[in-house]
Amino acid sequence: MPSLAERPSQPSAVPTSSIAIRAAEERDLESIREIYAHHVLHGLASFETVPPSLDELTARRAAVLDLGLPFLVADIDATVVGYCYATCYRPRPAYRYTVEDSVYVAPGMAGRGIGSRLLAALIDHCEMGPWRQMVAVIGDSDNRGSIALHSRLGFEPVGTFRAIGFKFGGWLDTVLMQRSLGDGADTPPDGAYPSTSA
Repeated sequence: MPSLAERPSQPSAVPTSSIAIRAAEERDLESIREIYAHHVLHGLASFETVPPSLDELTARRAAVLDLGLPFLVADIDATVVGYCYATCYRPRPAYRYTVEDSVYVAPGMAGRGIGSRLLAALIDHCEMGPWRQMVAVIGDSDNRGSIALHSRLGFEPVGTFRAIGFKFGGWLDTVLMQRSLGDGADTPPDGAYPSTSA
């Protein structure tokens, strides 16, 4: 699979129909590692400061799948150009119907509809399960691209943590956004997702 370094930094626009969304496979993890490392080292979408190893990302993907949650990639011509996943918002049992999304697009590929396709697919997958709310925890108030992406997909702003992170020599906010999944809070859960103690 071509690496990010082998692709031009300013690719031409691609038709949305050429973006394939599918479940991430083990063979995709090196591309995922490259994409995430770029965001860790050069962006504010992640509050990590050291890119995780391939082994660590492999373990993270396995943890997502063990929860029955989706871990997806977007590819164009067999090249991974973005990925997303959902995970538990928090581990306490009362949060078990709420998930948190993460979406990352390869450098140079923003503005081509990849993030929208990924997030829409993630929402669709989660709505097939027992989950009722999806939360976005967006790094920095100036992350207009991510805020706009989530707004397009039905998320509403619910709050901001001010100066909660420190990266690249400055204090960073976290913007919280939320959308309902399926029936949301209109009906009680059916008990298909058992609670566990924590």
